[in-house]
Amino acid sequence: MIKDHLPRKTGLRNCMIGVLAMAGMATSGAFAADLFDGLTAMKANKFEEAREIFLPLAQGGNADAEELIGVMYAMGLGVERDDERAFDWYLRASLKGHPGAQSGIGWYYEVGRGIPAPDLPRAFAWYTLSAIGGDPDAAISMNEVVKKMTPGQIAKAELLIEDYKDHLYPEY
Repeated sequence: MIKDHLPRKTGLRNCMIGVLAMAGMATSGAFAADLFDGLTAMKANKFEEAREIFLPLAQGGNADAEELIGVMYAMGLGVERDDERAFDWYLRASLKGHPGAQSGIGWYYEVGRGIPAPDLPRAFAWYTLSAIGGDPDAAISMNEVVKKMTPGQIAKAELLIEDYKDHLYPEY
């Protein structure tokens, strides 16, 4: 199930619809057409074809394509499931301000998959950044993870948020 790999998502269809909507807002022209073609291939369970479409875009720095490749590795769609590679692809997109990927990174830090161990301050920080970026589910994730944190962990998270926020969302 997708919820085993991504933060509080309800299904592959909803994930792809959300990514398609974000891709439409974030890109234009050929990139948007290619992303749409890749998502269409994913919906048709043609995951290898989708990856062939997304990979050149991701290698060119397209955050939407990077996030989608992360989804593919997280779920084993057309590739062998690999949490470390999923984390890496999500991280690339996260550092470009992709809110969905930021929630993905937050989830990986929260549960400790694809990394050596859980890191709740980083989980909270990435969920917060995702919320700032507009992911409506990120606030739910923030509220859940903060319940598990000590005051010291919260203070560490606040420092991380300030560092990343200035880089990712200078207008905030």
